[in-house]
Amino acid sequence: MKRTQLYLDDSLWKTLRICAGQSGQSVSELVRQALREKYLGSAGRHDAMQAFVGIRRSRRDIPDTEEYVRELRKGDREKRLSA
Repeated sequence: MKRTQLYLDDSLWKTLRICAGQSGQSVSELVRQALREKYLGSAGRHDAMQAFVGIRRSRRDIPDTEEYVRELRKGDREKRLSA
């Protein structure tokens, strides 16, 4: 994490202080959160990746991943590598 300084006008500072008090977060955290939403998107990279996990789990038109990988691994690979 990097440290930076910002110059905020009085009305913005007062608004941030009030919001920080109401939410139980620091002014710094509110600023970081706003910047993440603005420049990384509303969900943020981590949230987007979490939403992607398991996306194909309920699909029935594709084979089970574990079975598919085991089928790919069948063969004479061990014999070829030991030769």
